[in-house]
Amino acid sequence: MLADLDLRTRVGKAEFREKSRSMELELGALQRRARELAIPVIVVFEGWDAAGKGTLINRLMLCLDARGFTVHPIGPPTEDERLRPFLWRFWLRTPPRGRIAIFDRSWYGRVLVERVGGHIPKGTWRRAYDEIAAFERQLADDGACFVKLFLHIDSEEQKRRFKKLEARRTTAWKVTKNEWRQHRHYDEYAEAVEDMLARTSTEWAPWTVIAAKYGRTATLQVYSAVADALKESIARAEARQAATAARSVPATEGAVRHPGILSTVDLSVALSREEYESRLELLQKRLHELEHEIYLRRVGVVVAYEGWDAAGKGGNIRRLVQGLDPRGFEVFPVAAPNDVEKAHHYLWRFWRDVPKAGHIGIFDRSWYGRVMVERIEGFCSSEEWLRAYGEINDMERQWTDSGIILVKFWLHIGKDTQLERFEERRDTPFKQWKITDEDWRNREKWDRYREAVDDMLAATSPPNAPWTIVQSTCKLYARIKTLRTVVDRIEERIS
Repeated sequence: MLADLDLRTRVGKAEFREKSRSMELELGALQRRARELAIPVIVVFEGWDAAGKGTLINRLMLCLDARGFTVHPIGPPTEDERLRPFLWRFWLRTPPRGRIAIFDRSWYGRVLVERVGGHIPKGTWRRAYDEIAAFERQLADDGACFVKLFLHIDSEEQKRRFKKLEARRTTAWKVTKNEWRQHRHYDEYAEAVEDMLARTSTEWAPWTVIAAKYGRTATLQVYSAVADALKESIARAEARQAATAARSVPATEGAVRHPGILSTVDLSVALSREEYESRLELLQKRLHELEHEIYLRRVGVVVAYEGWDAAGKGGNIRRLVQGLDPRGFEVFPVAAPNDVEKAHHYLWRFWRDVPKAGHIGIFDRSWYGRVMVERIEGFCSSEEWLRAYGEINDMERQWTDSGIILVKFWLHIGKDTQLERFEERRDTPFKQWKITDEDWRNREKWDRYREAVDDMLAATSPPNAPWTIVQSTCKLYARIKTLRTVVDRIEERIS
């Protein structure tokens, strides 16, 4: 692809002035329309050192309303970023709907600089292709517009620019040993670039290679690539908007794929108070020891709690963390998304809270709301919640591939047990805050929620992130089972 690019094309000053002015006005109008349609726009600048990324980013910025974009210069990961999955820092920088994020280098550093520089094992950068594909596909499916630009110059032009920069005192600092190292290994980098372009140029996030030898030519190519991508995204968004307006009732149901999982669970299991107390003390002590062990070994742990209302999640979590050092864990109570969270992809807020290596993150409800409450209540379309199974599996795979131990609990009780607990909460003054009208409304949809849970358990329980169903009729038994499971999973990893 790089060898076929014509680097000799030049645009004269008069032609550039004429074309650039009209294109700049067009880009401003397209930005405003994208904002009206709440389209998140992601512009990625990659390319050779000294190819002119800074200059071209600046020219693009001058076409746009500065209140509507953010530029993210990406360097090597910080120590804090290294302690999390590699895409974590990029998820945090994804734009809310209606804004533009411009990346001066990006997640592609993993398959370029880190690959060629030998900073990561071969298996890691090879796996990154799948992680990047899932990342971009999830955002594109959510409506994001991708513009990926690779700025290309040949080896001789790079050498000439390096020498020109070195000759000036004010710019000599830009050329370091790293830049000359890239030049010496130009062919090796070119091979990595060709591999990257071939493997990550997709229908939803295609690459555009920019002939960057001549500034005016490159500028017009960048303008054109951004404008074309925005026009396509705007057309798709307008079509979706029209289709949504034509649909009077949102489709919220799909076929139940795997019914019956919950029906096989024995809810009669129980534990005596005496046995509970003895096991609780031992398990909490062991978990306290393991908390320090995972910190020393830099192993992250994520525990996700889901379950029926009144299944005992709160009490269960309290016993899980009771003996832990509070500096080593955090509990994230998950409620309905706020306005900032709604402006992003639904997984954004969970990526934001992923714990760094050596720490424990506990989610009281989780990303599975998309395939349960959002599915049942019609807060998302059938297409969105059906797609979410794969998106969740991809996210969890990326977390576990980065070294995180992921433990997922479904706290299960019967419908009669839930009614007893609801009535107890209603009739006990100091427990009344726990019961709401929404709880009673959700109970009326028990059968539909049960179908959704069966689907969820079957579709999102791969070997790297299996579900554990916790029989919670007896709260004592449930607390011990969750503690035992977390201890076992950590010991299994560090043994």
